[in-house]
Amino acid sequence: MEFVMDNPYLSHPPRFSSKLLVPLIHALAMVSVVLLHSADCPFRELNCLTYTDTTGKVFLCAAEKLLQLSSLNFTCDPDSIFLGRKISEMFTLDQVWLFLTFYITLVRSVPPVGLQPEQIHLSYPGNPRSVVITWTTFNKTDTLVEYGVWGEKLFDKATQGSCTMFEDGGTEKRSLFIHRVTLQDLKPGLAYVYHCGSEEGWSEILFFNTIKEGNNWSPRFALFGDLGNENPQSLARLQKDAQIGMYDFILHIGDFAYDMEEDNARIGDEFMRQIQSIAAYVPYMTCPGNHEQAYNFSNYRNRFSMPGDTESLWYSWNVGPAHIISFSTEVYFYLDYGLNLLFRQYQWLEKDLKEANKPENRRERPWIITMGHRPMYCSNDDKDDCTLFESYVRLGRNDTKPPAPGLEELFYLYGVDLELWAHEHSYERLWPVYGFQVFNGSKEQPYVNPKAPVHIITGSAGCREEHDGFVPKPREWSAFRSTDYGYTRMQVLNSTHLYIEQVSDDQKNGCHLWDSGTRTLSPIEMKAGRDNLPYKGVFGDTL
Repeated sequence: MEFVMDNPYLSHPPRFSSKLLVPLIHALAMVSVVLLHSADCPFRELNCLTYTDTTGKVFLCAAEKLLQLSSLNFTCDPDSIFLGRKISEMFTLDQVWLFLTFYITLVRSVPPVGLQPEQIHLSYPGNPRSVVITWTTFNKTDTLVEYGVWGEKLFDKATQGSCTMFEDGGTEKRSLFIHRVTLQDLKPGLAYVYHCGSEEGWSEILFFNTIKEGNNWSPRFALFGDLGNENPQSLARLQKDAQIGMYDFILHIGDFAYDMEEDNARIGDEFMRQIQSIAAYVPYMTCPGNHEQAYNFSNYRNRFSMPGDTESLWYSWNVGPAHIISFSTEVYFYLDYGLNLLFRQYQWLEKDLKEANKPENRRERPWIITMGHRPMYCSNDDKDDCTLFESYVRLGRNDTKPPAPGLEELFYLYGVDLELWAHEHSYERLWPVYGFQVFNGSKEQPYVNPKAPVHIITGSAGCREEHDGFVPKPREWSAFRSTDYGYTRMQVLNSTHLYIEQVSDDQKNGCHLWDSGTRTLSPIEMKAGRDNLPYKGVFGDTL
């Protein structure tokens, strides 16, 4: 007798002899052992495997494979044969397979144990002698970082931290355990090695450089927004840049993963794994974007660890000769999460800018730089807020009670020099602009003594939504624009000069095109003189 069953899930299989049921009985008995000790599910391949009994050759596919993977010998003992005969009288083969499939599903539903640290990233708490290290596990563990100065005794110091459970808002209500450790009393300007985790599992050995103290040094940044898990065009280049030490900070200006909450936050997990090769080495500073809005921005608020006590929604920090302000443009759009957030942020911004603009503070850190996701201006051809004259971010909202103030006048009043944005999947640099009017220093030197802030829109790092196009004719305040995938590099050279260049990821041959239309390597100088402060800057957008 020969019975061939190429696929055990075919409908209407025939009845079978009791001897054919014996391997199924053994498979049912051993399936849990197999699944617990086999790295791969045995049902991924449904190729027929040979089993021979006294009556002839039988092909039983997955059931026989289970027995083979179990590494246990099959014996036709009398009890099994008797049980097989009884079951064969009661059930058809399709019923047995249905039960076997259900049993396997139950066993597979047991979640894996996740004790290993992953998704490791650094942030800067505002103190050059400190750094915050954040990571994720999928089961609760202790929270520990062991570290030491590069070249000295390895892991001669250890610091414990805190662990909080984050439950995603998706249908599965998945739980993640977010670990945070703040290292303190570090020596500024030195390299440290570290690993994080617990005695139940450690990360690989990683490293970082502490920030230099004071304002007499030149911090280097990579700037971008709108980087996704899918189509992350700029990621590889950013990874390499970070690991060879090109940057002191990463500024991610909103929109992560596309989207972190998708697939019950598994997209967020994978994205955080992707950026670990950057963020585990360089402080990764963030602000929220519209793609983080799900469940009241819960994935963003729980996964990142920015300075202050606003769950990373808005904060500021000093580095070198610059004061950097991160804020949420999304408070103007998602009013269901609370109109009070908009007013709280505005009041905080006004207070922070007033403090930063005091003469003694402005002399110490003359550069005031802001970063927020949705721009006030853009010349893209979509219908986003920045394309409208009545932009919410720029002018505020009159449909709230009380009316919500916009940010352009506030930033202009307190002498903000540079405003960094994303959201549009393109790159655009503006002339100094306020109220749709250009305030260049002069025709020959537009960035010398500008009378208004300079805006940079850098949202082309790469995501599944690809590019945003431009209107055919640039607006009068638009100085340069490009739809190439890429990111921005910035260096605050000193208290008088700042340099920016745009890197194209599309130009694989490394060709550079200066946005001034010339081929000179001489940068464009800018001098910000609105507040009679003796400082100037440099802009050159390199593609």
